[in-house]
Amino acid sequence: MYAILAVLAAIVLIYGAVAGRLERTPFSGALVFLALGIALGPVGVGALELSVDSAELRTLAELTLALVLFVEAADADLDVLKRSGRLPWRLLAIGLPLTIGLGFLLGIPIFPELSLLEVALLATMLAPTDAALGKAVVTNLNVPAGVREGLKVESGLNDGICVPVLFALLALAVGSAPGEDGAIELTLGLFVQEIGIGAAVGVALALLGGLGLARQARLSGWIGKTWKPVIVPALALLCFATAQALHGSGLIAAFVGGITIAFLRPENRHDWLRAGETTGDTLSLLTWVVFGAAVVGQVLPDFGWDHVLYAVLSLTVVRMLPMFLAMTGLAIGTDGKLFTGWFGPRGLVSIVFAIIVFGAGVEHRDSLAMTVVCTVVLSILAHGLTAVPLAKRFGPRIERNIERMQARRSRQ
Repeated sequence: MYAILAVLAAIVLIYGAVAGRLERTPFSGALVFLALGIALGPVGVGALELSVDSAELRTLAELTLALVLFVEAADADLDVLKRSGRLPWRLLAIGLPLTIGLGFLLGIPIFPELSLLEVALLATMLAPTDAALGKAVVTNLNVPAGVREGLKVESGLNDGICVPVLFALLALAVGSAPGEDGAIELTLGLFVQEIGIGAAVGVALALLGGLGLARQARLSGWIGKTWKPVIVPALALLCFATAQALHGSGLIAAFVGGITIAFLRPENRHDWLRAGETTGDTLSLLTWVVFGAAVVGQVLPDFGWDHVLYAVLSLTVVRMLPMFLAMTGLAIGTDGKLFTGWFGPRGLVSIVFAIIVFGAGVEHRDSLAMTVVCTVVLSILAHGLTAVPLAKRFGPRIERNIERMQARRSRQ
């Protein structure tokens, strides 16, 4: 355990020293850490000996996602939903359900051995996008502000929206085993209980910790500079662990807690969240290393044509067609719609979802995990290599098309 910890600490140290240089290249942190994980795993030098069903991997993944969900939800600028018009609402309310539905329909003929519930799980696991992997686009000033903000809001909220959907499907898939009378009703009841407890814990702790304790401590001058950065990670962990201890969903608690903070808008919110974002980024990169060592390197030889085909469709048709339809009627040209649809990278959220499903004992969990792995790896390569050049080439053209369409509508 200490040897593994030493390896991970050394990786973070080295990457931290060269991160600024790497950010100016097509090689994202996720790609670098994933490659390191494969190289250090059993198929490489064997320095990291981990398995996908290990408790340590699931704990790291869940804690990472809980912190990411909390920070992204709390950092969501809800005014963007107004300033950006209908784009974020369209992407979330129309594009996301259509993405899950199309992924489900295409998955049925590609994976005939999977049950309908397992296909639905796969479609849900690959529906959320990764805000960190899309940072090269949402921070690129060549891309129109409305498109950047729409993609940022979508990435920040679609993962939290998919959590209850995933848990509902997982409850049905696990509870539908033959010979268990009332198993479906029991698991659905537990699902409702998890959602209810998680939401209640998230709201309560965000109010007490975020606006009660933290606000009073700040006004009284009790908080020292040294301890200020730990407030947000501690609050996110408190939401997650408390809900889990009460047999609720810790991920729902983290997301709802973050949304509560966003709605209440405490003073200096973004300053408080910066430390949580840094911690989340560090844990995310560690998760990529562990994921590369425990999963990717071991399942790469077992990829079949069905996994690759579905991964390609998931990154193209399954994502782009629903988003194109969702933006129908908006003042965004065809270039803008295709650009927005393309930049929906899959990453950390899909990985954590896959680990959760894998640990739940779904029958065809190996096939589900390999499909998610294939999709995420292809996404890291494709989106990482195309983000900067496509934003530079098409961003100004999209901006001109938007201005032209808006001027035409104003004249009408």
